[in-house]
Amino acid sequence: MTRLPPELRDRAIRWIADDVDPAARHELQTVLAAAMSGSADGVAGLADRMAGPLAFGTAGLRGPVRAGPNGMNTAVVVRTTAGVASWLTAHGKAGQIVVIGRDARHGSASFAAAAAEVLHAAGFDVRVLPRPLPTPVLAFAAKHLGAAAAIQITASHNPPSDNGYKLYDDSAIQIVPPADTEIEAAIAEAPGAVSVPRQPGATVLGEDVLDAYLDRVAQVPRSTVRGLRVAATALHGVGAEVLREALSRAGFTDVHLVAEQSGPDPDFPTVSFPNPEEPGATDLLLALAAEVGADLAIALDPDADRCAVGVPDAGGRWRMLRGDETGVLLGEYVLSTTTNPDPLVATTIVSAAMLREIARAHGARYAETLTGFKWLTRAGNGLVFAYEEALGLCVNPDFVRDKDGIAAAALACDLAAKLKAEDRSLLDELDRLAVAHGVHVTDQVSLRVTDLAVRGQVMTRLRKAPPAELAGVPVGVEDLLPETDALRIAGGGVRVVIRPSGTEPKLKCYLQVMRPVGDAAALAAVRVDATGTMAALRRDVEALLG
Repeated sequence: MTRLPPELRDRAIRWIADDVDPAARHELQTVLAAAMSGSADGVAGLADRMAGPLAFGTAGLRGPVRAGPNGMNTAVVVRTTAGVASWLTAHGKAGQIVVIGRDARHGSASFAAAAAEVLHAAGFDVRVLPRPLPTPVLAFAAKHLGAAAAIQITASHNPPSDNGYKLYDDSAIQIVPPADTEIEAAIAEAPGAVSVPRQPGATVLGEDVLDAYLDRVAQVPRSTVRGLRVAATALHGVGAEVLREALSRAGFTDVHLVAEQSGPDPDFPTVSFPNPEEPGATDLLLALAAEVGADLAIALDPDADRCAVGVPDAGGRWRMLRGDETGVLLGEYVLSTTTNPDPLVATTIVSAAMLREIARAHGARYAETLTGFKWLTRAGNGLVFAYEEALGLCVNPDFVRDKDGIAAAALACDLAAKLKAEDRSLLDELDRLAVAHGVHVTDQVSLRVTDLAVRGQVMTRLRKAPPAELAGVPVGVEDLLPETDALRIAGGGVRVVIRPSGTEPKLKCYLQVMRPVGDAAALAAVRVDATGTMAALRRDVEALLG
């Protein structure tokens, strides 16, 4: 038998007494009973559920839907929102507008309703989006309505078991420090969920906010060419119909959706992991693209804030572009068409370095930030474009201060149609950029862990004994503490950035190999050389992680 610590038992009993959801109370009572019987799994399971509270990370709260403070459940949402209400009041925002949206994941409807009731009881002017909608629509509504804050209930592209709580401040941008720690302190001071006042009666918005968003997205394209056939998927998320309508208003009407993945389904039955970056996630999309003879494939993640682009090669074989490839393509297109006299483009410390060279060629300003759009959209005045390698693209910072897969899809279709009219392709444009700015080959190595402490142990080991050479090239190490927990290792055209993920139980390594290209005739040979170096770099990084 395994002994259940009395302190753990008492904390669980108090949480159960304070919970507001009968089903969650019963769930945690069952786990507690198993722990009290002496079951080792029961004690471990109870300790895990009580190990919280969930912390505000890269994208607010995110975790498994389950009872207890270390999960996403109504009690956690109620106490979190009570903390948010206190924080807003302390910052002079009492009674102002707060917008709430949600995706279609398990628990999203009840979590959004609970957040709305807490804020309404606290005297805020709460506006709720009319149904499950993409996160970019919520981000648009926050700015459009001049909200003091906005909350989206979503876990983006996480597994089906997860949900989350994303918070935007009065700039309509995701919160940044010290707001996160201030809110955590306010949550810690909140009473048990059962004692937090709640009141129905928040205003449910009509279709006008979505309509205004779609009208703005329709203005994103730069050209007037519209001869393009598109295959698209929403990966069982909330983006399919909004994407179809957005593309239609922009003039792209030949759109074919993956039928099996078009309707929202919180179980994500056709994909093991609903992230367009994951192997196999876009198989149905690429099969449909080949079947209908599409010119372009578009994959949104479940809350439609990320956009992945697929293209056929000269032989008709389809592949998805990497996030960096789409990022530099759209960055070049925005800079070549912007009317801003002093434009700024931004990417993150882990993205490919080519955007910097593109900006220099256009005489534009360039910024690198920490990972996350909460930093990217704060890069500076005059921002016209921002992207991160994990398929996040902001092509419309004037009306959505976050990544926006719908607007990015509209611009990608515009660029693809324009190039098609010139008898060129996105791959041809990537070749042109490589000749002009060098080959930038990128890859990623991740160490998935079950114990989050392992990530810190590996980072400590690497700080104490960093590599002197990678892929046969001497390298130097730059420690990015205290600004962020990351190491940048670079030299001789190779670069590796290592950091713990803010949203997943992973240690992530972002790899880049850069090689200059003399002319178009040399491009193929340079790519072969860079790809070979990347293979060696990947092997060395995998060995480095142990």
